Amino acid sequence: MPALQRDEAQTRSQLIDVHRYDIALDLTQGEDRFGSRTVIHFTAHAEGDTFVEVKPAELHSATLDGYPLDPAALDGNRLPLTGLTPGAHELRLDATMRFSRTGEGMHRFTDPADGETYVYTQLFMEDVQRVFAAFDQPDLKAVFALTVTAPTDWTVLGNGIATQRDPGHWTLAPTPLISTYLVAVAAGPWHSVRTEHAGLPFGIHCRRSLAPHLDADADEILDLTRRCFDRYHEIFDEPYPFDSYDQAFVPEFNASAMENPGLVTFRDEFVFRSAVTDTERQTRGMVISHEMAHMWFGDLVTLRWWDDIWLNESFAEYMGYQVLAEATRFTDTWTDFAIARKGWGYDADQRPSTHPVAPAPEDVTDTASALLNFDGISYAKGASALRQLVAWMGEKAFLAGINDHFARHRFGNATLADFIDSLSRATDRDVHAWAERWLRTTGVDTLTPVVTEGPDGRWSVSVEQAGSEQAGSAQAGSGQTGVERAATAQAAGPQPGTRPHRLTIGLYDHDRTAPGRLLPREPLSWDVPDGGGHSGTGGRPALLLLNDQDLTYAKVRLDPVSWDTALGALSGLPDPLTRAVVWNAARDMVRDGELAPTAYLDAARAHLPYETDLAVVQGVLAFARTQIADRYLPATGPATAQVPGGTPSPRHAALTTLTALSRDILRRTEGPEHGSEAGLRLTAVRAFIDSATTPEGIQDWLDDGSVPGGPRLDPELRWRILGRLATLGASPLDELRAAIDAELARDPSATGREGAARCRAALPDPAAKQAAWDALFTTDAEEALSNYLFTATAAGFWAPEQLDLLRPYVTRYFTDVPALAAARGPALADAAGRYAFPAAFVEEHTLRLGETCLADGDPTPALRRKLIDQLDDLRRALTVRAAAGDA
Repeated sequence: MPALQRDEAQTRSQLIDVHRYDIALDLTQGEDRFGSRTVIHFTAHAEGDTFVEVKPAELHSATLDGYPLDPAALDGNRLPLTGLTPGAHELRLDATMRFSRTGEGMHRFTDPADGETYVYTQLFMEDVQRVFAAFDQPDLKAVFALTVTAPTDWTVLGNGIATQRDPGHWTLAPTPLISTYLVAVAAGPWHSVRTEHAGLPFGIHCRRSLAPHLDADADEILDLTRRCFDRYHEIFDEPYPFDSYDQAFVPEFNASAMENPGLVTFRDEFVFRSAVTDTERQTRGMVISHEMAHMWFGDLVTLRWWDDIWLNESFAEYMGYQVLAEATRFTDTWTDFAIARKGWGYDADQRPSTHPVAPAPEDVTDTASALLNFDGISYAKGASALRQLVAWMGEKAFLAGINDHFARHRFGNATLADFIDSLSRATDRDVHAWAERWLRTTGVDTLTPVVTEGPDGRWSVSVEQAGSEQAGSAQAGSGQTGVERAATAQAAGPQPGTRPHRLTIGLYDHDRTAPGRLLPREPLSWDVPDGGGHSGTGGRPALLLLNDQDLTYAKVRLDPVSWDTALGALSGLPDPLTRAVVWNAARDMVRDGELAPTAYLDAARAHLPYETDLAVVQGVLAFARTQIADRYLPATGPATAQVPGGTPSPRHAALTTLTALSRDILRRTEGPEHGSEAGLRLTAVRAFIDSATTPEGIQDWLDDGSVPGGPRLDPELRWRILGRLATLGASPLDELRAAIDAELARDPSATGREGAARCRAALPDPAAKQAAWDALFTTDAEEALSNYLFTATAAGFWAPEQLDLLRPYVTRYFTDVPALAAARGPALADAAGRYAFPAAFVEEHTLRLGETCLADGDPTPALRRKLIDQLDDLRRALTVRAAAGDA
């Protein structure tokens, strides 16, 4: 089916205005299909032809102004509308649609815990066409009025207040003017907690089987919602523009959440059924805050075309962290952003597929290319750019510009130019020039201090700025479409000195009274490239840190003296955000081949046992485990089969370091006096399990149902241990299979089913691998895995401990994955490229196979983008290994 082209959308928006949709959905027609009737009221401005989009199982009838249209004229997803005359028109369509199992369109899910069924919509980009007919582009806003027929024991939720007229028949209040992709329906036997705030009905909803877990956290979720809601009303002049605020935690959701006005949908992993850390609670709070920001930026004011998706996501990302920090107990959100989120942007911005925060129109020519830009650049880099903008122009002027933007474009559409114009009206600074240098360029600047020492304790510092090197191009063949250009464009980074930075330089001295601690001096405020130099007295600081407080978006380096200080006293820095900046510098140095991966592990071993910030601990351990151990250090053989008296593989040594580090944290957090550090202890338990090289210890935990000194094992920890034991082949295969079956009987939930799929795919057995492969790559609609079961199976399949067993599947992946992506659509294509890719095989052979697939395999746009990114990460891993002498 052809993607909608920008020029087609512009032509259609000049020809018609859309006023209202009356939509009737019948969810009682069986397990596979549902009924969809649509009446669209629109006006044509001139004579002309256009089309309406719909992706039905069967189009029964269509009429325009009472005259029948031929359903056979449907071409892919387009029904032609020819011979329009100026004036009002009414289009009616009656169709049967398919339920989805990939999280796109109308997704249907039956809960294995109790047999209850739920459906919900995810209509983003162009999936509204899977549910009802529409003029599907963001600048043709309209009023949407829905009626829904559902089983009588179901509750129906939507954008507006839902009323049950009689059993099984629901009416949703008409919306204000919104875009097609924002329409939402969720139906099923929901468990609901309802309240009222600021005169509006608020509600939170989940599957019945999750009811006890939602009830346990309902006060926290609703308190965060109220606090964020009130804070947005303090900083925004425009009041909340919809009639209610529901939040539904839905199963098998592909994203973290979706900002449907009046009905935000979240992945229901945010209803915690096992123990979590406070940082994970903070992440849930940030997503709540992020989606609420969209009610204004995205829903009230919507982008005109998808090249401005950053206007939605960068703004919500920035405001999500900022408002959560201002309005709730989670005051250290920017530390979590720095250590857990910002690297997503840095990594994306150094790949061949990078793009500007605000791409050029010619790079977003259709909806397929637009979908590729929901990445670390549109979210993390864009939010970082906005944080830098606030530091540069001031928060008061920034918020004044935002409010001007809302007032001028409420219930309408806007562009980057509109947004920058509103900011410009609020400040004397040249925001247009700032936007050109920050939003229209690609790449990451690297800032390096140059420190000199003179006589009598005098010292000076200046800052060198280097732009990114041009990213390498991925092989894509000739005759590229707009989406291929966007996915494979060579990224010319900004030249040295071309991107301005306003930042803080932290200065720290050793605390003579407490070895290992560092004391701050008065920091320096700095403008790069215009800051010149700074001269000081009293002896150079022991540590000089560029971008302290993480106000800008740049990689930073440390001078040799500062790096030695950091290695010795990193955990002695007083501020967790400062420590996060240092850890990020070390992370970037590893990725750039300037710091040995083992040196990063040594620093983690030395300092994490004394780290108090959960986000920092989790972020450092995640990089050490998933990147350093699994990608940057080779596994020359199974970690459990070292030659007696021989040298362990580098990967085995890294895992041993991580288990020792985890054990240190466990020792530190023993005893009732450390109850406040339960999150640190839980993090250490998870890391110990994931890094175990033998079953000793974790098998005892599983048998006993508890870690000595706590915690008791909940379902998440039990599945985690069982997955690691399966990967290690810790017991005879029959025993492992029996253990998996027993655990699934103990936990017959959807999460348990995913855990079992992951464990079965992890078994070091040829038959298990073949069964998992067949399940992953079937394109038969009846047999195909749902999106979550696909991800779980893929996550268990590849393991560095099983390279010999898995090697034949590397070639099969690049042979089989294009057909899978073509048959199952963008969501599964993304999952296949992200989770099913043979990342464990850091070899030139994998690289060559991938490049051949890009050139000759005709992958879909979504798969092409993921392969380009994976192959670039593979090249980087090979480079890191070569620099460390481990190639």
